[in-house]
Amino acid sequence: MDTLTKIAIVVPMLDEAPQLPRLARCLAALDPQPDEIIVVDGGSGDDSTAVATALGLPVLQSPRGRSRQCNAGVAATTAPVVMILHADTWLPPDALAVVRQVMADPRINLAGFTAILAGTDKVRWVTSFHNWIKTWYAPLLFRPHLFLRGGRLLFGDHAMFFRRADFDAVGGFDPELAVMEEAELCVRMARLGRTRLVGRFVFTSDRRVAAWGEWRANWIYLKVGFRWGLGIRPKALGALYPDVR
Repeated sequence: MDTLTKIAIVVPMLDEAPQLPRLARCLAALDPQPDEIIVVDGGSGDDSTAVATALGLPVLQSPRGRSRQCNAGVAATTAPVVMILHADTWLPPDALAVVRQVMADPRINLAGFTAILAGTDKVRWVTSFHNWIKTWYAPLLFRPHLFLRGGRLLFGDHAMFFRRADFDAVGGFDPELAVMEEAELCVRMARLGRTRLVGRFVFTSDRRVAAWGEWRANWIYLKVGFRWGLGIRPKALGALYPDVR
């Protein structure tokens, strides 16, 4: 296989034991398979590490914080293309073929899938639509110069992927950000190339929406996003984003 087509998947993990069997099934169903998988644990208080190891998923320990965990995972990879996959997001079986097709375009340095939030009994269409449209309206409002150059904002649910060389060139994720770290990475990556939202679906657990309620969830997303966009204490925004497991 041409080394330029090799892909690593990095999964940041914190107290995700219930999600891991389904994640493992998702990864096993991928065709083609990833060349590397690294699960990065941030100090889980449950048995996530033991469950992941039993499922055959290699686990790397890291200081807590999704940015720090993702940076550690990317640093441990050798593949030139890396995907950041959340433990509660599930890919279509041909996801890596899609990644290779997208990354074959040298103008694109960052991309992600279209996310659908769903639970066992319903699809969260309102939040899924908001998740889709903010990819465009957020950079248009807050970073219009980058929007005009092809910059878009992607978030964790999008299973974002990028060239390792570009990620390293911009310094990776900001380790001080508890939320909006993907959007902030997108801003810096937009200086090097274009961002693409792929017209293929991934499915993400609706556990936050189920816990908060759909309208409150979208209000939290708006509040956090607008404060980040306006530069209002971005490193303190994690306090506005309750953790749900």
